[in-house]
Amino acid sequence: QVQLVESGGGLVQPGGSLRLSCATSGRTFSNYRMGWFRQAPGKQRELVATVTSGGTITYADSVKGRFTISRDNAKNTVYLQMNSLKPEDTAVYYCNVKRESWILTEYWGQGTQVTVSS
Repeated sequence: QVQLVESGGGLVQPGGSLRLSCATSGRTFSNYRMGWFRQAPGKQRELVATVTSGGTITYADSVKGRFTISRDNAKNTVYLQMNSLKPEDTAVYYCNVKRESWILTEYWGQGTQVTVSS
């Protein structure tokens, strides 16, 4: 079965850094878009960053210049390096993979909490 497991979340002060990891298993995801979404209480889930199989990267405007997404296909893992964190970055961060084809196939992890507070 397909599994996505996030790790690396926690409590950090404003201006600090965290690195999130998403370990996948059950399938080869070399032909999938991989990325991160986040959801704060009472708010809609939003895209944070994605990277396609060809290496094309998309960031939300709110995180450009602060966050960096990367993927290691050999390890079936996607990462999110978060620097200069702000209180508004507080949310549950979810890993997502989506097949790059007309077939609508995607998977979600359980999420990891990120809290930015002084």
